[in-house]
Amino acid sequence: MDVFVIEGGRRLAGTIRVNGSKNAALPLMAAALLTDEPLILSDVPNLSDIRNMTRLLGELGVQSDSQKSEHGQTITHQVTDPTQSHARYEIVRTMRASISTLGPLLAKRGSARVSLPGGCAIGQRPVDLHLRGLEALGATITLDGGDIEAVAPTGTGGRLIGAPIFLGGPFGSTVLGTANIMSAATLALGTTIIESAACEPEIVDLANMLISMGAKITGAGSPRIIIEGVEELGGTNHRVMADRIEAGTYMCAAAITGSDLTLENCPLDAMMSAVDTFGHMGIHVDPIGSGNDPMRRSCVISKSGPIKPVQITTQPHPGFPTDLQAQFMALLCLSNGNSVITEKIFPERFLHVAELSRMGAQIHRQGATAVVTGVKELTGAPVMASDLRASAGLVIAALAANGTTIINRVYHIDRGYEHLEDKLAGVGASIRRANAEKFADSAMTL
Repeated sequence: MDVFVIEGGRRLAGTIRVNGSKNAALPLMAAALLTDEPLILSDVPNLSDIRNMTRLLGELGVQSDSQKSEHGQTITHQVTDPTQSHARYEIVRTMRASISTLGPLLAKRGSARVSLPGGCAIGQRPVDLHLRGLEALGATITLDGGDIEAVAPTGTGGRLIGAPIFLGGPFGSTVLGTANIMSAATLALGTTIIESAACEPEIVDLANMLISMGAKITGAGSPRIIIEGVEELGGTNHRVMADRIEAGTYMCAAAITGSDLTLENCPLDAMMSAVDTFGHMGIHVDPIGSGNDPMRRSCVISKSGPIKPVQITTQPHPGFPTDLQAQFMALLCLSNGNSVITEKIFPERFLHVAELSRMGAQIHRQGATAVVTGVKELTGAPVMASDLRASAGLVIAALAANGTTIINRVYHIDRGYEHLEDKLAGVGASIRRANAEKFADSAMTL
């Protein structure tokens, strides 16, 4: 098991290119199950979650060929065995996005058996909305031995039946649920209306790709998506959207170290809430260059004066993203005053609070709200990564901390950031990956 060893206090300078989005790529890959023709995805990040999804698709009869390209990797998916419909627990348990295969499998093959998914330990994330939506499309759903079994209605040739579906839940709409139902509805008989659909840009990216495959979809990016079912979908070549969470993470890294950092391939149009919050904190995100695609701009992050305290409430898009909550909390640990962060998406997503406190942060949590009192400095310490985004928050805090920080369980980071340590080291950070046991042995002899 690896650790990150970070010596804090160094300014960053240079350019980082933002990778393609993990959260977008996983449902895009699952959509390969909807067609018999090749699906080519470019700018796919090289991450453990991507590799696990590739393994899962392989078990479901999809051959995947990967090639390195100028940006990320290009993966060609081709169905070679359409008889496989069981997504086993051994793979599904590693990531929640495995549930994205359920809708495409059911829509194309008439039946599916998918294990209940795993993922990060950030609170309850039930799949009942996925199942309710598929049932509305005529599927019969049963649970057997930890697996979801779904079968298309009889008398339709194995096809689902379009229907109006309400996907609202206690914490807002479901992103993966919207992706699942929208994908399934592309091959259903008739019209499907998804009300209270997720508005995230990753849903828009999926819809754009499905449309290029022959699907008839309108309204993606709004709370109402309308899908007219078609008999079949073809292949396509699609470039994965840039990762707005990775971009926000590097913005926080620049801000906490007082650095001027340039980001390339930055999806600014999908980050308005985060960029607005940065502005209130005294942190500038300025577009540069002549690129006219607001989803792939270059920008410079800079800071003038102390970090100002703010109030943040996580909400579904276009509100403040829950996946940036931990990173902004780390940044606000060095603000000039009291900040309030309220987590409306995953109220238990505060496992990083205790670890930041080990570094000298002053954070008081009450239920779904945390009050962050800024301190003059953080101090390096051994800390434990608990989930993907909490890990990124600890890295950000460590970059500014006085002394050495050891971050354990960095396999969480590898799920969502490609070579994070190399990218940060390339712009001046003192960060390296080490084997936990070997590092402990060498540290004892120093």
